[in-house]
Amino acid sequence: MQAVPPTAYDRAITVFSPEGRLYQVEYAREAVKRGTTAVGIVCKDGVILAVDRRVTSKLIKIRSIEKIYQIDDHVAAATSGLVADARVLIDRARLEAQIYRVTYGEEISIELLAKKICDIKQAYTQHGGVRPFGVSLLIAGIDKGEGRLFETDPSGALIEYKATAIGSGRQTVMEILEKEYKEDMDLEEGLRLALYSLYKVNENIKAENVDACFIHIDGRVEKLSCDKIAKVLDKILEEHKKEEEAK
Repeated sequence: MQAVPPTAYDRAITVFSPEGRLYQVEYAREAVKRGTTAVGIVCKDGVILAVDRRVTSKLIKIRSIEKIYQIDDHVAAATSGLVADARVLIDRARLEAQIYRVTYGEEISIELLAKKICDIKQAYTQHGGVRPFGVSLLIAGIDKGEGRLFETDPSGALIEYKATAIGSGRQTVMEILEKEYKEDMDLEEGLRLALYSLYKVNENIKAENVDACFIHIDGRVEKLSCDKIAKVLDKILEEHKKEEEAK
């Protein structure tokens, strides 16, 4: 006797399961969980974003793997998930930022920009013939002298954080941030915490594989050099070695 196939609620984005779930959205979240780990931390003098680019081959030119994108003078975004999906949303975010600047003569707020991107994501969860974006973004920037950090979900939901992470190492990083984060941290301390979190996820991490940037309180976005990242990572490795020897 042939088995009766289960009802395939995951075949269309517009069909809810009896439990009220949209399986395609959940699958998109799984794509993010398999992505590279990205960390965002709000500090007293700005915001830091850091991503482990997870280079899988020595033949790859590392500079071709971009995980942090500058959207406008005062805002940047880190991505985890499907790279192609991320590029489309980043291009749309840049367009929205420029439209707002031309229309109103001022910079777009970080919250408004995050909501516009989430509106697009949400629209792709309720129309047949499309699929959700398999990517999460950490959108960070400065609003009126204050650092802001938003996490956007494939469903179109967004949450503002003081510090957060996305990608495969999210759970490990969030546990570290819960213990170590302090609101009075400066950018240098934030960089150390971000790199320490990435190191705990991947102990073989190398400075050249890390993409990181500062968004200063004056609205200036600064991509960090490999040398600067290497110095901080070396200190972390030294401290870890001493801890191991002490044991």
